[in-house]
Amino acid sequence: MTQLLEIANLKKTFKMHHFDKEIMGCSNVSFTLNQGEFIGITGKSGAGKSTILRCIYRTYVPMGGNILYSSDQYGKIDLAQAQEREMLAIRRNEIGYVSQFLRVMPRITALEVVQNALVEMGYPKEKAESEAKNMLSHFQLAKSLWNAYPQTFSGGEKLRLNLAQAMVKKPKLLLLDEPTASLDDVSKQSVKEMIKQLKEEGTSMLGIFHDLTFMESVVDQHYNMKEGMMQEGVKA
Repeated sequence: MTQLLEIANLKKTFKMHHFDKEIMGCSNVSFTLNQGEFIGITGKSGAGKSTILRCIYRTYVPMGGNILYSSDQYGKIDLAQAQEREMLAIRRNEIGYVSQFLRVMPRITALEVVQNALVEMGYPKEKAESEAKNMLSHFQLAKSLWNAYPQTFSGGEKLRLNLAQAMVKKPKLLLLDEPTASLDDVSKQSVKEMIKQLKEEGTSMLGIFHDLTFMESVVDQHYNMKEGMMQEGVKA
């Protein structure tokens, strides 16, 4: 299988200036992700799971180690050392990120949030709008909300919009931070169907889960985090 991502000895600490001490985010994390593979990460809150995803997406700057990613734009590139302009281009065109929390510009409608993700990639506006509507329908976001501002949405509605925004791009790599945290069973099924579709189309994924039943139904293998350290992987 073609290797997409190789993480070696990743380390991230956080400086607590008020207390003059460092908090460990993750340490000595090493694993590989192959093209079209889905790896799940489990562990207690504070174990370091989200830190790994944010280092890959580079909203956190690693303190040590390497994150070697096979980019369509730049070839093999170390995301731990990449320039900000390179990361912006990779985020825009290759890597999707689904957070539990929705961060969007004010006065932007739900439809525009999803549509703009494709426009930024170079899609014609009409094609982007059509794809956005299809994705919002898939995640069963009511049409009455499409032209509403997401700040007014419930937690579950915001998460479904986040999923639509990231998945409509059909990214090369998709990072999922608790993608089913506030969803009902019907919405979880929509997420599962889209994950399977994207995998069939070649998207590789790395996800954080507390819902072990859901995780085991979609991942190829999983790792457990404990106190910032990654335990041995288990094949699904």
